[in-house]
Amino acid sequence: MERKDWPLWEVFVRSKAGLSHKHSGSLHAPDAEMAISNARDVYTRRSEGVSIWVVESKHIHSTLETDSESMFDPNEDKIYRHPTFYDIPDEVGHM
Repeated sequence: MERKDWPLWEVFVRSKAGLSHKHSGSLHAPDAEMAISNARDVYTRRSEGVSIWVVESKHIHSTLETDSESMFDPNEDKIYRHPTFYDIPDEVGHM
């Protein structure tokens, strides 16, 4: 496989234990092992990571922006998801 044919990998880094992985960027590599090694060198140079995930981009599926109305608007008609009708006691404080 020539370098120009290497697949694209998405890199996710967890900065501290207990936090979520966050997308850090993308890179090309021939396999997962090399992608992790390159991701470590590129995205955690200053020891800011405790865990790295790499996912080959072709395995990521997403919605399209043009589908956002049909995909996300139905949530508006589910009032139980919006706690506007709950009474919160004063003792609770900020919620």
